[in-house]
Amino acid sequence: MNSSMNKSVSNEQGTYAVNGWMMLLINFVLFLGVVVWFITIVRGVQQTHENSGFWWLIPDILIGITAAIFTGGYFTLQPNEARVLILFGAYKGTVRASGFWWANPFYSHNAKISLRARNFNSDKLKVNDKRGNPVEIAAVVVWHVEDTAKAAFDVDNYESYVHIQSEAAIRHIASQYAYDRGEEQELTLRESADEVAEGLKKELQERLDKAGVIVDEARLTHLAYAPEIAQAMLRRQQAEAVIAARQKIVHGAVSMVEMALRELSEKQVVKLDEERKAAMVSNLLVVLCAETEATPVINTGTLYQ
Repeated sequence: MNSSMNKSVSNEQGTYAVNGWMMLLINFVLFLGVVVWFITIVRGVQQTHENSGFWWLIPDILIGITAAIFTGGYFTLQPNEARVLILFGAYKGTVRASGFWWANPFYSHNAKISLRARNFNSDKLKVNDKRGNPVEIAAVVVWHVEDTAKAAFDVDNYESYVHIQSEAAIRHIASQYAYDRGEEQELTLRESADEVAEGLKKELQERLDKAGVIVDEARLTHLAYAPEIAQAMLRRQQAEAVIAARQKIVHGAVSMVEMALRELSEKQVVKLDEERKAAMVSNLLVVLCAETEATPVINTGTLYQ
């Protein structure tokens, strides 16, 4: 029973507000009628000299007070703006249509909520990735209010709620992925930006549903190793890049040597024994794999000593 009582019961309800211009005309007529009535009563008393006529001022004053109270019910709404109507603590509905409106003057005056899309750009957060490496991460979240009742009543301050929950989601999502160079087919923060963004958006939506907020987009804007390990990780990345480049060079060189030996054999350009083939392979690999340009020694004599 307690768990059901703690669940949110706030759901937005549309309501109707009176056209403000029409009520402005009615208000003007009321004020004009009060003034005319007052003048009429005063003249009637002066002519008849009967003070009992002043009793008619009571309803006139009451009408004047009512007209004055009515002036507090006017409000305007811009496009993509809503007003939550609250009467003595009770939710009466939400007006979403833009324009000039009038509603019960006793409704709360501080209940306007913007429905426009907003950006939240998080600070750089230091977190540990899946492998425990400290990384710096930041993200931008595009969001808007969808359910004004939840935003107004189910959380204390929906803007602060969005900011805090967004940072919590960013920290959590960063801990689910390795920064870089994961296992085969493993998603990483650096190489799987779209998948990470989709996961972040999904987690944010689950967290912000309680506040009636829709997440339009969530994407990482900053990703780097923390300063204390950045140099070490840079050296590791450079070493991995060198190894990968060497592998490609060796693979290409072996293919070229194989092609050269095959062409020489098929076209019978020269016959080489196994020892000479080994020497030729060694020389070609040196030339093809060397970091600097090789300077060969040209033999001008016979091939065999």
